[in-house]
Amino acid sequence: MARLAQTAGLTDVQQEILSTVRDFVDKEIIPVATELEHRDEYPQAIVDGLKELGLFGLMIPEEYGGLGESLLTYALCVEEIARGWMSVSGIINTHFIVAYMLKQHGTQEQKDHFLPRMAAGDIRGAFSMSEPALGSDVSAITSKAVKDGEEYVLNGQKMWLTNGGTSSLVAVLVRSDEGHPEGTAPHKSMTTFLVEKEPGFGEVRPGLTIPGKIDKMGYKGVDTTELIMDGLRIPADRALGGVTGRGFYQMMDGVEVGRVNVAARGCGVAQRAFELGVRYAQQRHTFGKAIAQHQAIQFKLAEMATKVEAAHAMMVNAARKKDSGERNDLEAGMAKYLASEYCKEVVEDAFRIHGGYGFSKEYEIERLYREAPMLLIGEGTAEIQKMIIGRRLLEEYRFQG
Repeated sequence: MARLAQTAGLTDVQQEILSTVRDFVDKEIIPVATELEHRDEYPQAIVDGLKELGLFGLMIPEEYGGLGESLLTYALCVEEIARGWMSVSGIINTHFIVAYMLKQHGTQEQKDHFLPRMAAGDIRGAFSMSEPALGSDVSAITSKAVKDGEEYVLNGQKMWLTNGGTSSLVAVLVRSDEGHPEGTAPHKSMTTFLVEKEPGFGEVRPGLTIPGKIDKMGYKGVDTTELIMDGLRIPADRALGGVTGRGFYQMMDGVEVGRVNVAARGCGVAQRAFELGVRYAQQRHTFGKAIAQHQAIQFKLAEMATKVEAAHAMMVNAARKKDSGERNDLEAGMAKYLASEYCKEVVEDAFRIHGGYGFSKEYEIERLYREAPMLLIGEGTAEIQKMIIGRRLLEEYRFQG
């Protein structure tokens, strides 16, 4: 039988990369993921392995030491990694978004300074938009940058940084009203600053504190943190692209590809849940036969597999649209929305197939059941995706009356 979620039209190089990643996941991630997750332990050995494979530079151009691969290749690798343990895919996702933003919007000096070390995995990236009081309303951020000579002084509190502790470079979105007249739309007076710091917790550079890890229901292992700026001084040339007022657009470009990544994570987790469900259904016997022989379970498996295929196809379409240079916010929003919702449903069905054993920490499905909900809110909630989708549809199908 053909494996679910195959991708047509891949080159030999893409197939070789995916085969290598799949082998790594099967041998190095799946056997240890649940144990590390239960201990909430950072998977250093796994990260070192990904570094050796060159995955931290997968989409960074070859001129900077990366592999120069497409978003599709990256998304398919993320799908494989999330199939093993979603937290590991989160470690490379935020790094990738920062590298992408630098590649697309950075000055030549910023690219030369950061990208080679990011490709090697020596610099790890994180990005920060959210704040404690604003949720999805990015335009309402209150963190602020005020110019002081050749520097900017940053103050404010940010929230939900993936890799907040382990990263050494954070792209931070703040308000920068200087140079923008009163009444300027909020999204036109924001700037992304590239903040270098020491990995770790506490005061990681003067004026910048990472208080500690946020204790989460799932998505463990990877560090999720706050970030507090109190008189943090940043050189003016560390504004992304060397300009102020473009931060919102730069971040949204990064989040757009991040949504393809989250869709890929949803596909990977759903694939693993299906694998666990279909295997258990053939091992567990009731009323004299394997439960997979009961029609009710076969219907459930059929629905799960169809959702895995549909989510994968939509994710691949969104990635290819971005790679073509076309606008893909509609496709990325649809892919993220569908893949995260279907992932939750497939994981729950696999959980139900396991019966009471699904509630036991001895079984892998218990971990997936706690991880899937993060995808419903990461990189924008379902409601935000539906707003994006609805607005774009009205643009495409505008009634001329």
